[in-house]
Amino acid sequence: MAPPRRGELSPEEKELLRVIATGNTEEAGRLLGSKNVRVNCLDEHGMTPLMHAAYKGKVDMCRLLLRHGADVNCNEHEHGYTALMFAGLSGNKEITWMMLEAGAETDVVNSVGRTAAQMAAFVGQHDCVTIINNFFPRERLDYYTKPQGLDKEPKLPVKLAGPLHKIITTTNMHPVKIVLLVKENPLLAEVEALQKCYRVLDLICEKCMKQKDMNEVLAMKMHYISCIFQKCVTFLKERDDKLDGFIKNLLKGRDKDGFPVYQEKLIRESIRKFPYCEATLLQQLVRSIAPVELGSDPTAFSVLTQAITGQVGFVDAEFCTTCGEKGADKRCSVCKMVLYCDQNCQKIHWFTHKKVCKTLKEIHEKQELEAAKEKRKQEKKQKKDEVQPGESSTTDEEQSAPGPDATKEVDPNHAADRTEEAELTKESEALALNPDSPLEKDRQYCVEIQGLF
Repeated sequence: MAPPRRGELSPEEKELLRVIATGNTEEAGRLLGSKNVRVNCLDEHGMTPLMHAAYKGKVDMCRLLLRHGADVNCNEHEHGYTALMFAGLSGNKEITWMMLEAGAETDVVNSVGRTAAQMAAFVGQHDCVTIINNFFPRERLDYYTKPQGLDKEPKLPVKLAGPLHKIITTTNMHPVKIVLLVKENPLLAEVEALQKCYRVLDLICEKCMKQKDMNEVLAMKMHYISCIFQKCVTFLKERDDKLDGFIKNLLKGRDKDGFPVYQEKLIRESIRKFPYCEATLLQQLVRSIAPVELGSDPTAFSVLTQAITGQVGFVDAEFCTTCGEKGADKRCSVCKMVLYCDQNCQKIHWFTHKKVCKTLKEIHEKQELEAAKEKRKQEKKQKKDEVQPGESSTTDEEQSAPGPDATKEVDPNHAADRTEEAELTKESEALALNPDSPLEKDRQYCVEIQGLF
């Protein structure tokens, strides 16, 4: 059968493209059942119905078209765009994942030499970039669930493939999150299971570095997860509190500022142990992290995350202090300075946060007072600027040089500013120093409360 040509659409195919825009999957299903409709037909720009649905963010429509055999890697677009590129441009994470699971190739470039991930990054769809950069086909993992060569048994039991694949494809690289994913699956949270998993990860890492199209990013991610798994094995063997003890070590902050030193050292050590010293990515990571003192920015985690997932520093997002999950919106009700996903993450972190909560609260109160002071100054300045020129201007005689008997007048506006500043300063000192002030009593009472939401 001859491949479809651009713009040669039957009336039914034109109707299908119109229906896709409305999102009517029932009508689209009826049209796809017609013999006059080709699921991979091309409009005048070389766009297939799947490309249209992906760009418009129609999740159910994409799913329907794929079930009817839509070619996820069709590359007949006039500028070389694919369905995955359109999914990334739309910013729809579910469709992006769907295209990848359907076999979308991630290294195809368009007419300007950009991949799907680069196109998504260009328009600011960083969540889609992260999904593309972290995708790992299940088939590649399933390879290890079958005996290979002279092996009598597979390197990875079938029952572990699912849980391991979930961790491999996670876009959250925080070590606590990875340990929590291990802990929540009883099949995975055993010494023997973790040993088999990290050996498979090491094999995948080696394959990524030795294949023709080297993938240093994926190799580094596999190595990093392998290091976390190996540390899990150590705690399962040697500690009675097992993975709970590992999580506590990862979160424990130093006394003066709460910085998790153990976590930082663990991530740095995992990078240092990457077995391919010639890798460009490794050299970049070392140059970025080595000069930084413990407790300073950037942290090893932030540098590693940006290298592996493609997340960038200027993206406006909030992350959970415990597990690093994006979109955290629950604040500690005492200090207002620490964010969590939910109450469970808060409870896990409380054992170390309570040591610095009071200090953080004082910092937050000071910042609020300074912000209020600045706001009042700006409001005062704005009122002065709104004064009509006729009301504030003076005559030429009034602006002339004063005579010998003239006296210097005080600007009442300036005097008001100084009075206001003095009042705010007194208010700040009173709140900070008076043991009987409401804020001080509240701090004394609340700092030990564990139900912070």
